[in-house]
Amino acid sequence: MSNSFSQEVFKADVVLVNGKIWTSEESPVWINSVAISQDKIIYAGDDKNVKPLIGKKTEVIDLKGKFVMPGFIDAHVHFVNGGFYILGVKLKDAKNEMEFAERIREKAMSLPEGAWILEGNWDNNNWPGGNLPAKELIDEYTEKNPVFVNRYDGHMALANSLALKLAGINKDTSSPVGGVIVKDPKTGEPTGILKDSAMNLVYKIIPEPDTKTSLIAVKKAVEEANRFGVTSVQDMGTLKDFKIYQRLREKGELNVRISERPPMAQWRKLYQAGILNLFGDDYLRISGLKAFVDGSVGSNTAWFFEPYINQSENFGITMYPEGKLEKLIIEVDKAGYSVSVHAIGDRANSFILNIFEKVIKENGKRDRRFKIEHAQHLKQGDFKRYNLLDVIASVQPYHSIDDGRWVEERIGHKRCESSYAYKSFLEHGVKLAFGTDWPVAPLNPLLSIYAAVTRRTLDDKYPEGWFPEQKISLKDALLAYTINSAYAVFEENIKGSIKQDKLADIVVLSENLFEVAPDEIKDVKVIMTILGGKIVYNQMSYD
Repeated sequence: MSNSFSQEVFKADVVLVNGKIWTSEESPVWINSVAISQDKIIYAGDDKNVKPLIGKKTEVIDLKGKFVMPGFIDAHVHFVNGGFYILGVKLKDAKNEMEFAERIREKAMSLPEGAWILEGNWDNNNWPGGNLPAKELIDEYTEKNPVFVNRYDGHMALANSLALKLAGINKDTSSPVGGVIVKDPKTGEPTGILKDSAMNLVYKIIPEPDTKTSLIAVKKAVEEANRFGVTSVQDMGTLKDFKIYQRLREKGELNVRISERPPMAQWRKLYQAGILNLFGDDYLRISGLKAFVDGSVGSNTAWFFEPYINQSENFGITMYPEGKLEKLIIEVDKAGYSVSVHAIGDRANSFILNIFEKVIKENGKRDRRFKIEHAQHLKQGDFKRYNLLDVIASVQPYHSIDDGRWVEERIGHKRCESSYAYKSFLEHGVKLAFGTDWPVAPLNPLLSIYAAVTRRTLDDKYPEGWFPEQKISLKDALLAYTINSAYAVFEENIKGSIKQDKLADIVVLSENLFEVAPDEIKDVKVIMTILGGKIVYNQMSYD
């Protein structure tokens, strides 16, 4: 009796068999079976040797030759924002200003008086002429509802007249440091467009969503992650977001792993509370802190050495007065936190690399895993500096096929040769971590992988790829979405590959990515997502 009981204890809870399983390990690269006990992988190998781990209570899943890989790890999302985007007004695919206005009108009709209209993710590059919207476009539909809808890059937003009035913004209001209040050149009146830090003038008066609404939004975000095989996200959120995640974790409903990166300015509050780097568990932890250097190219606020072609006096903006960010990062690093910084323009990237170099000299060498978020536009010489300073390039490939439609009109062809330059990073030995910036871009990792290996812009003007020399291999793209993203937050020993003793975070796809044509990757579907041995999404056919 005791021998039988002892043998049964060591049986697997779940076994996957008959698959084409890509491990992301150097060896073995391919296997066909995985055994899971509780939330860990206890065996990764062939079908023959997994059989002794199958007991009477083991759930056996026949993969029928399907392609299997580690769960996707998104290295840069705005998770709560993504949930609220699902709940909010949808403006991204509006084809012109009138459709944009009509959708806001419809949303206003569905809301009570005084309710805010938010999110949106509009894209004026979809419109003929590409002009920015103005408050007059929507004022007649929204006299009783304040509006503050953001551009999809998150670096500018449109306020209607009511929102501007509530925020106290008028022709006499000066633009704050690191931001722009766009004004009519003839009248001096605000157009309704606010860029970067100027957006905070409105954000600070928007009522905070209650806990119930926030929980609903995050549940929607979790469902979206499960649907696309995203088992972990690195969230550029806030301490308030972290509390919402904790609530879901306590209820057993946080079916995605979250590494949170709160604003760097809050570091003292965290430090004094004893919340240090990597505080938390495998489901929810603080993995570092984040700051901004500049804005975005779409908002003409990314910081460059040369001016924008369409605004010859504009070099972009930087978010901090001289010396302030350097002092902050040195303090944060000395306290032991991992640092990541948003830098898009070439000057912003050089600026933050200079700071990282000073940090190492000031605080000494250690395993820091500096991350630069976006890393979109670089001087040629700075790729080597990324390598020398061990900086991780946290990039979002979908931006290359989205921005590639119009970015040359802003900064010219020559500067774009070293933009979204994933191949150049790899050639210089820089580790790439892939993400989406969701909800700026779709959360679907397969669209990002498609972007990295094809570079076909969304308007399909470049069927062979926009700057095709920057295409990377499928293997490198998958590594950037799995083990490299795990490495970016010191988690490469617990996830990012299918290996014994690692967390059982696994995704099953409809097609083998190594067998389909690159252009077909975007059409591949996730058919099962497994998080810690638990099936959280299942479209598998058992016929």
